[in-house]
Amino acid sequence: MADDDAPDLEVPVGLFQDLEDLKAHVAALTAQVKALTDADPGEAPPDEEDAAVGGEKAGEEWQSPPFILLLDPPVYDDELRALIEWVEGVLVPGYLAEPSADARWCHLWFEHPVAVARLHACWLAWQELTDPATCGYIGPSVWHRDHLDPCLRELRGPNGPFAGCTKSEHRVDHRLPGLVPSAWAMGES
Repeated sequence: MADDDAPDLEVPVGLFQDLEDLKAHVAALTAQVKALTDADPGEAPPDEEDAAVGGEKAGEEWQSPPFILLLDPPVYDDELRALIEWVEGVLVPGYLAEPSADARWCHLWFEHPVAVARLHACWLAWQELTDPATCGYIGPSVWHRDHLDPCLRELRGPNGPFAGCTKSEHRVDHRLPGLVPSAWAMGES
């Protein structure tokens, strides 16, 4: 085939830049895999700065947020403070109507461990599902359906943690077990 017969293909300049970026990522990943497979089990891993790929350091695992009831002070206090800001600033004004016998709410909800645990889980889901970068535009709908609605049904229902609370009386101890479950003791023997 002669040069005159070659098809005229226009390739966007950005495509070449994308290909070069991909080549660089593949080369970095290949080097990382080689370093990990060639390393002795007792040997220290390669320098993380040299093996960084895509903004993450090699060997660094993403860790999920811990269950709030397992945190110790001052980490628990900081997490609870942030949760209180979200509940009082977003959830209460936006989603909670006037409490009633059928839909209770305790203004001291943060003293109810069950409420703290459920609301913390709901808040973590909200943080992820209201970010279009991670969940697109359906995230808020999923959050309402799968997290908020079940959480509020459990908390505000007749058998929920606020069942013993009224506008004039706050009762936390009506649902607390006498002993902490052993699974929550975490290493205490």
